Amino acid sequence: MCYAIPGKIKEIRGKTILVDYFGEEKKALNELSSLSVGDYVYAQGGYVINKVSAREAEEVLSVWKETFFEYQERDLRLSRVSLERKGIDRKIAFILDKAVQGVSLDRGEIVYLLNCDQPETLELCFKTANFVRQKYLKNACCVHGILEISNYCKQDCAYCGISTHHESLSRYRMSPEEIVNTACEAIDEYRFKALVLQSGEDGAYSVDELAGMIREIKEKSPSFILVSFGEVGISGLKKLFDAGARGLLMRFETSNPELYEKFHPGRTLATRLEHIRKAYEMGYLIITGALIGLPGATVEDHAGDILLTRDLHAEMYSFGPFLPHPNTPLANTKPVSETDVLKMLAAARFAEPREARVLVTTAFETLSPDARKKGLLAGASSVMLNVTPVQYREKYAIYPNRVNQHASIQSQIDETIELLASLGRAPTDLGARMGYEDRDR
Repeated sequence: MCYAIPGKIKEIRGKTILVDYFGEEKKALNELSSLSVGDYVYAQGGYVINKVSAREAEEVLSVWKETFFEYQERDLRLSRVSLERKGIDRKIAFILDKAVQGVSLDRGEIVYLLNCDQPETLELCFKTANFVRQKYLKNACCVHGILEISNYCKQDCAYCGISTHHESLSRYRMSPEEIVNTACEAIDEYRFKALVLQSGEDGAYSVDELAGMIREIKEKSPSFILVSFGEVGISGLKKLFDAGARGLLMRFETSNPELYEKFHPGRTLATRLEHIRKAYEMGYLIITGALIGLPGATVEDHAGDILLTRDLHAEMYSFGPFLPHPNTPLANTKPVSETDVLKMLAAARFAEPREARVLVTTAFETLSPDARKKGLLAGASSVMLNVTPVQYREKYAIYPNRVNQHASIQSQIDETIELLASLGRAPTDLGARMGYEDRDR
């Protein structure tokens, strides 16, 4: 099963094309030459990846046609919610009504929702978040792969298990050839159309070398490549973009500048945000967000995290629980609860009801065995699968006992497809961000 569905070009408007998917029309930015109305293309993250033959496209579409509409009906059934709110806090009812209408929440409303602790009210909040997700994003679920190419890192972030604090960690660094081959295998053999390349801030790879790998991957295996190498500098981001990277995964971790500097010695939140803002201006799709439950973070801080993510034009919201690592200064911190994470996911959906893809993070899946299902039923619409070679995964120890450390890629895919089918979600990104000319929204 593919993680993208081919669509037929219905209209071309300069660099932006209109693509038809079973009657749904989506925009995508085109950087390829020689495309015409009537051609079939794969698109991810709002970018055209490659053109495909009519025969290949029709073969995929024939398999998907009945299944797609069957999934839509199942998703509609599961996302229904009663709009009668008897016995529910008036202010919560007002917040949910705003979200259903597609109106973004303000800071006070997000704080109020995050402070809610009544089980029945929270259940309604989560169901409403799922309803809003279905209303605006339909049943598409982004399924991306992530390849962790190195666990070397020169930074001493207080919460991270691959920071310089973890002196006993066995380090690894994949060779350029190994990186390219592994990425192409994930794209060609396992059919990932979007792939994150991630590492610690490892100075052993020059930006030019990283750019060369990205260029080679895209030449061999057309795909949507996202990068997550930390702060490589604005000029470094430009080189990676010019090489073909189109997405940036860079979380700011906390919107509180004082907390940021406390947990990132010698660094500032302003520098981090400059990287993200400049990347957006270049044309990157932005995935960003924060940790839930850093010591000293308040509910007001977490509301600020959601609003800052929105202000940064994030296409995907990434909020995961802080899981303490025993080899870091924050080893004795108590993790947040599953409910706290679900409240953040629902609040993120309500903060940007029409646009945001909300991610169920690996950290949340590590915290709770039912996280993926519960997150997807609380407004989330994206998951990431680990395609890092098994011999390296345990060493990428940003927190302990990560989920799927020893699972094969195929078993992760099978498990994900089974869950998505049960929820009526199509494992593909039909969404498309706005073209350059539409960005002043």
